[in-house]
Amino acid sequence: MLYLIGLGLGDAKDITVKGLEVVRRCSRVYLEAYTSVLTVGKEALEEFYGRKLVVADREEVEQEADNILKDADISDVAFLVVGDPFGFLYPLGTLFFVITTKMGIYCLVKHHQSLMSSQTEEFFVYSWLPKIYITDLRNIRTMATTHSDLVLRATKLGIPYRVIHNASIMNAVGCCGLQLYKFGETVSIVFWTDTWRPESFFDKVKKNRQNGMHTLCLLDIKVKEQSLENLIKGRKIYEPPRYMSVNQAAQQLLEIVQNQRIRGEEPAVTEETLCVGLARVGADDQKIAAGTLRQMCTVDLGEPLHSLIITGGSIHPMEMEMLSLFSIPENSSESQSINGL
Repeated sequence: MLYLIGLGLGDAKDITVKGLEVVRRCSRVYLEAYTSVLTVGKEALEEFYGRKLVVADREEVEQEADNILKDADISDVAFLVVGDPFGFLYPLGTLFFVITTKMGIYCLVKHHQSLMSSQTEEFFVYSWLPKIYITDLRNIRTMATTHSDLVLRATKLGIPYRVIHNASIMNAVGCCGLQLYKFGETVSIVFWTDTWRPESFFDKVKKNRQNGMHTLCLLDIKVKEQSLENLIKGRKIYEPPRYMSVNQAAQQLLEIVQNQRIRGEEPAVTEETLCVGLARVGADDQKIAAGTLRQMCTVDLGEPLHSLIITGGSIHPMEMEMLSLFSIPENSSESQSINGL
């Protein structure tokens, strides 16, 4: 049996009783270590669970999933996921396709696709050549999967599976006082680069606001990722971990707003739009701040992980009263009380 077990959002003790019982009896236990992070390390989990864990990084899950599923038809194997196995997918799937060009040169096509929907966001071709001629898309090597893919692989191999759920950011955001049924489609915000600055997700924010719905923004996580050069050359050299902050997300959003104005468009979000920043939800040092999008650029929420909410056009009085508990203090140089928004 393959078990996908949610660990919750805080520390080692957030696992459910049912999940802990399964972990302690499984022959192998993998800890997925690239879609999110807990506030404690692997050693603290091992101490509380009373057994060793095998860290399954992105490369292991995406390219060697068969090793995880090995003998799962005759023994129990657990795959531990921070949050809920299906409640918090990696915020933005980065797929690198290796394609042969007409000149016999291999190039990379970087395809970003939100795992929360099937809509393709962007295609980019990377090469040192001045022009790329792509002639054959048949031999594409993908380098990204999801937890759903692991389940599908198990099913095809005749391996039964079971999911043990837990809290995820998708429902825990209710701690800020905004009502969950008033959230629209979730979006992902990724780190921009000098050559890649996607804005297409903003259409979903606009649609949500037109419908009076809040938007949860999942912020980018970069864990054990290779630079483009190292990826092309096959070098196992990884970039330092990076976690997008509310400040960085807000700054990118403001640039999108400015870009839309330059193009003569009326942005659905402005500098004064009410937003909510959240950090380390579920942990003892959880932090929440409510204020304008401009204020989100400077508010200090501390260590990762961060999330951002862009409120809808209509906010219930009870929601507003709850948000006032988290209003950025008036004595802050960038602050303004929520009641004054």
